[in-house]
Amino acid sequence: MLIPIEELRGNSGKLCGGKASALGFLHRNGMIVPPGTCISTTAYNEYVDRTGLRGRILLEMNRKPFEEMRWEELWDLSEKIKLMFARTPLPPEMEKELEAELFRRFGKKAVAVRSSAPGEDTAKTSFAGVHASYVNIRGTPEILRHLRLVWASLWSDTALLYRKEMGLDIFNSAMAVLVQETVEGRSSGVAFGMSPENKSEAVVEAVYGLNKGLVDGTVEPDRWTLSRETGDIKTHMPAEREKTVVAGNESRGEEGTELKNLPEALKKKPPLTPEEVLEVYSLTGKAEALFGTPQDVEWTFRESTLYTLQSRPITTLLQEDRDEKRRWYLSLRRSFENLKELRAAIEEKYIPAMQAEALDLEKENLSATSDPALAEEIEKRAEIYRKWHDIYWEEFIPFAHGARLFGKVYNETVNPKDPYEFADLLSGTEMLSLERNRKLEEMAGRLREKPELLKGLSAFKENKDKEEPVQENETELENETELENETELENETELENETELENETELENEFRKELEAFISRYGGSYSESPEAKEGLYRLLLEMASRPLLPPVAGKKDPDRIRRLKEKFLSSFEDEKQKFAAELLDLARASYRLRDDDNIYLGKIEAELQRAFLEGRKRLEKRGLKEPEIPPARTFREPALVKELTKALCNPAYRPGPEKLPRKPQIPGTAGITKENVRPRQLLGNPSGPGTAEGHARVILKDSDLFDLKAGEVLICDAVDPNMTFVVPLCAAIVERRGGMLIHGAIIAREYGIPCITGVPDATKLIKNGDYLSVDGYLGIVTVLKRRDL
Repeated sequence: MLIPIEELRGNSGKLCGGKASALGFLHRNGMIVPPGTCISTTAYNEYVDRTGLRGRILLEMNRKPFEEMRWEELWDLSEKIKLMFARTPLPPEMEKELEAELFRRFGKKAVAVRSSAPGEDTAKTSFAGVHASYVNIRGTPEILRHLRLVWASLWSDTALLYRKEMGLDIFNSAMAVLVQETVEGRSSGVAFGMSPENKSEAVVEAVYGLNKGLVDGTVEPDRWTLSRETGDIKTHMPAEREKTVVAGNESRGEEGTELKNLPEALKKKPPLTPEEVLEVYSLTGKAEALFGTPQDVEWTFRESTLYTLQSRPITTLLQEDRDEKRRWYLSLRRSFENLKELRAAIEEKYIPAMQAEALDLEKENLSATSDPALAEEIEKRAEIYRKWHDIYWEEFIPFAHGARLFGKVYNETVNPKDPYEFADLLSGTEMLSLERNRKLEEMAGRLREKPELLKGLSAFKENKDKEEPVQENETELENETELENETELENETELENETELENETELENEFRKELEAFISRYGGSYSESPEAKEGLYRLLLEMASRPLLPPVAGKKDPDRIRRLKEKFLSSFEDEKQKFAAELLDLARASYRLRDDDNIYLGKIEAELQRAFLEGRKRLEKRGLKEPEIPPARTFREPALVKELTKALCNPAYRPGPEKLPRKPQIPGTAGITKENVRPRQLLGNPSGPGTAEGHARVILKDSDLFDLKAGEVLICDAVDPNMTFVVPLCAAIVERRGGMLIHGAIIAREYGIPCITGVPDATKLIKNGDYLSVDGYLGIVTVLKRRDL
């Protein structure tokens, strides 16, 4: 199971992986590498087979077809599988064998525990930055614990995505692990024997301390370019030398690394002398000569000795187009420092600016503008929406990784039974959607308290439901009839009744004003649609028809949250507790903004929709109808916004049929036929604990949302933050898309509602009215009774 580096041969890739095999090859050819040994893939396979992990992994992997899984679902799946490794000890005989050999080789020396999967660091698949490695680990128990963590990284979200993109066999993957003495270099870095940007140049990058800071982006490197032909240094781009990554303090028993301020004496001094730059460049030349292709080499200087830490082909040179398209998977990881910067930008810059811009747009009286001015305003708003939409994806979405980074750290340090326990520590965080839902509940409460108001609102709803288009002469006749009836009523009604009626009308008007203020503060794109506004009336009536819900604030057990916090913080020692507390604070902000940011963007979206609908209304007054004008749902589409503004500015303009959109396909509804088999039981990912039963309410379009009745099970493609106001009415939530940290799961946990995500074809296989049982612990939806049976 263990093969020393010096015994590795060129055909050892399947047993020891690319990284270990390459270092063994370099060692045999006279290059200096840190001493170490490889724990082969044989050990991995024996471990997963003897402990039963292989079967448990297959069970989780088959909850949903792998090719249909979104990244959020893969992340959940990954955390569940990784925790299996962390909580499953090695078989006793295997542990005894490994422990004896590792202690004989390393004793109490600090070591690096590094991934070396078959296929890693090869010309076809580099796996750069995908699998885990740990440095400065001491003692055989800790080495064996980190061995399982490296094995677990074979199933990380990024590793799964990479294998999926590269078409590799995920189910038969295995992992070798390289254990080497830690070389605590004074300067470290990477070198490219051929620059990915200019094939006539080589590149050397260096930082003070360990390489980790350069690799994860927390420390900016100095950068030198050299001529490949002569080896002359062409340019030197100095860094802003502020930080360095060093090994934990051995005297305090600290493992891992820490980020420290660079001493003042080193801030103005490059980490390498010109002679050392040339020595590193020479190292890449030797590696290229041995492997026959330009190499990406990691290295470190300890005193004056240059060590080779890793060597792999430069894949971007061998397969530029294919590999570059797959670099996106690395963006799934965000460093703590990077996330702190994102948070500051979001909270201090972007959110205030977005709110101010939405408020300015809301003040505009669109009905008073001319058609050309309205067209200009629509295009302006479309541009503003696109700007904020791009910022949302570039800044807000990446910040969501703060909660996931916390989940990863929590699971690796606390080692809980439940891989999603970390989410309980994040829950209870105040969010705009919870504030909005409390406001809705307050309004529903007033309807319960004042029957006359409830009656008036019900009558308003009924009248709106009965309204039909009428011809102009019919309208005049109705108006005359109404006037006669009103006159007769005035003559017959007592003054007291008139006063009572006026009071009720005033009460209703005040309530409607309150609802308009609610929409102004919280409303998303749905709020500008007349149908959606009427839907809100129906929703309030439905909320008023059932008993008052207890307030969400304080519903989470504060003692449990406090205990979870203490358990997490106590897993860190001394100074690292400060990092843990900062990470928890950042994760709570990430968790909160994962929901709030959509509401902020929704207000910008609503203002674009308001202008778009005003434009449609004017075109309808000219006699135009769909499909001559773009449908209301297309207000986000730039090409159709352009068609609308052209028609506003030019009365003779008509969009051609080829420019109008086809009816959108509802996700999860393709291929629906009466002959489809509809299973009784559906499997998904448990995302909100609890069990519940109720009739299904399937959401296929926005307006369906307002038909939800209290106690029904919400079935949808995915819960958008602008939809979460209906969650208090739900018995449970089932979503086709998956993820522990998507909006529906977050809000369901806040209300203690069972939630299952990632249910394949949920909106296709479940019909309105089906009676369901939802098990949020196991992720199982059971159809107890079909609507049509």
